[in-house]
Amino acid sequence: MVFQNPFNFRCLLLVCMWLCTTSALSEELIQAKVVEPYIEMHSGPAGGYPVIHVAAKGEWITVLKRRTSWFKIITADEIQGWIKQDDLHLTESSQGQPVKLFDGSFASFSERDIEFGMLGGSFEGTPSLTIFADWVATENISAGVSVTQALGDLSESQYFLVKAQHTTFPEWRLSPYISLGVGQIRTQPKANLVQSGDEARTSDLYAVGLGVRYYLAKNFLVKLEYNNLQALTSRDENEEIEEWKLGFAVYF
Repeated sequence: MVFQNPFNFRCLLLVCMWLCTTSALSEELIQAKVVEPYIEMHSGPAGGYPVIHVAAKGEWITVLKRRTSWFKIITADEIQGWIKQDDLHLTESSQGQPVKLFDGSFASFSERDIEFGMLGGSFEGTPSLTIFADWVATENISAGVSVTQALGDLSESQYFLVKAQHTTFPEWRLSPYISLGVGQIRTQPKANLVQSGDEARTSDLYAVGLGVRYYLAKNFLVKLEYNNLQALTSRDENEEIEEWKLGFAVYF
């Protein structure tokens, strides 16, 4: 997988931005079945509001909207009310799985499955932009892919990495991590410098990275990374590349 022109990268960037916006702002319509003896429904989104109905075991409810840690629901009999998040977590989905929702707090951070984001930085002094997606296997270990494009005055480079990451102290809001990756890099001189594409070269790539991530708010993280890249060239010697990145990620 190597990008042959910047247009492909721009299309992927637009998709990335759309997915980040969608995952961060949208509310999914959720249907769930009560598995406890009952769930109390209040007239408003707080414990001080009176209980107006009780949803019994086996009854299906639909989540309409959310306000902080309270959810407005409607029953199959079209009775509407509010339940707290802890009660919603005592229901099951149509697949028989417990319903779990992020509340936008750091406590929910350890339950995330996917991180998706963008990083801007310096690729050997050249401006670069990276998009990435990571799958979180455990609190400490994650795996993912990233794609980077760097546009310089003399050439442009695109590279992708498949990497594994270890977070040292996942319970900290500010935590360091290390990463190892492999991939490919393609470097293309600017069109006004060469007459054909023969000067473009593709090399295997290895990467070692250090970084720190900070839980910002809601479902957002800030990441700062340093990567040392080794490109295996056809000249029987490695080309060393240094890269700094700063950006954000959303999780869900």
